[in-house]
Amino acid sequence: MKALLRGRPAAWVAAFVVVAMTGFSPETAQAQRVAKYGADFLSGGVGARALGMGGANVALSQNVNSGYWNPAGLSHLAYPEFAYMHAERFAGIVTFDYAGAAFPINANSTLGVSFYRSGVNDIKNTLNAWDVERDQPKARPETYFESFSAADMAFFVSYARMFSQRFALGVTGKIIRRTIGDFADAWGYSFDVGLQYRTRRFLFGVNIQDASTMLQSWSINESAFAINDVNPETGQNYTFQEVFEQELPTGQTFLVLPVARLGSGVILPAGLGNTFTLGFDLDLAFDGQQANAFNAGDISFHPRLGGEFNLKNVVSLRAGVNRITNSDRYGLDFVPSVGAGLRLKQIAVDYGFGDFGGLSSDLGYSHRISLQFSLEQPGLKRQDPEQP
Repeated sequence: MKALLRGRPAAWVAAFVVVAMTGFSPETAQAQRVAKYGADFLSGGVGARALGMGGANVALSQNVNSGYWNPAGLSHLAYPEFAYMHAERFAGIVTFDYAGAAFPINANSTLGVSFYRSGVNDIKNTLNAWDVERDQPKARPETYFESFSAADMAFFVSYARMFSQRFALGVTGKIIRRTIGDFADAWGYSFDVGLQYRTRRFLFGVNIQDASTMLQSWSINESAFAINDVNPETGQNYTFQEVFEQELPTGQTFLVLPVARLGSGVILPAGLGNTFTLGFDLDLAFDGQQANAFNAGDISFHPRLGGEFNLKNVVSLRAGVNRITNSDRYGLDFVPSVGAGLRLKQIAVDYGFGDFGGLSSDLGYSHRISLQFSLEQPGLKRQDPEQP
């Protein structure tokens, strides 16, 4: 509490709004207005199976979660599928929920929808805990605290079409909604384009996220920054600028540039009906993320690697590396992940453990639990794909 009210502290609320708007990147306030982390709440991925394998899933994804990883993968569904995942990060401070559904609509086409929410709750608003006349915190300042939440939400609509047994294409339309309490909100729109190609054992995939470049337009609610105390000289409530000598943030439009996600994988027999799957992905980002990332100019490279041993399509064990970074302080740093899964007829339960934040970080761990259900009813099975 004291940390919140040290100096002229309540202005941190405005600073929080500015940082959240710009995607944690001061450079976005400059002319280019490119948000390096404008949709970062989606970067963690979905599905505990994929995340247990380090997120190396662009080529391997062939289920309802493909709406996120690669919409072309939806074309492999034989029946309608449903999925849900809950995850917590940074000791439960950030919560993440995902739900998805996908339906084969004819022999070659599949439609999918998915919803995502990431939020931080119980953020303290200290604007009215400051005694303007005495220029210090009010007595019992905690009684003046209010709370708000910052939430990021996304709604995806995906379509996939299989053109042959080896080749499929898909597209995802995305609507993004971001809110910072009553202080600010934004809308964003874009789409992803993906393809998958497979041979007998090898798989390849490409997913261009935000292929159209996402526009995020922020608006500010100035009334949310109002101060409840009355200025005796004017008879009006103090303004934010009068109390904290800081200008209010302004609404702006930021760009989220495309990310090219390249994936490959191989599925190998391991005897007695068992299989071993290995995946490798490489993301190419074009927004100048140079800190701790492998890069060539404004292009940064983000590799992911994962493997899975599947025992008779019932029990699975997984491990992977979902981030590799390099810094002067720590050198080469890995963010590992592990997981396990159990499949019983139409239901799959998966668990993933990871997001160590790097071997030298104390940011805590992330637990992911996901459920997947396949509605395997005779009347709902996809017809055999039509081949040209």
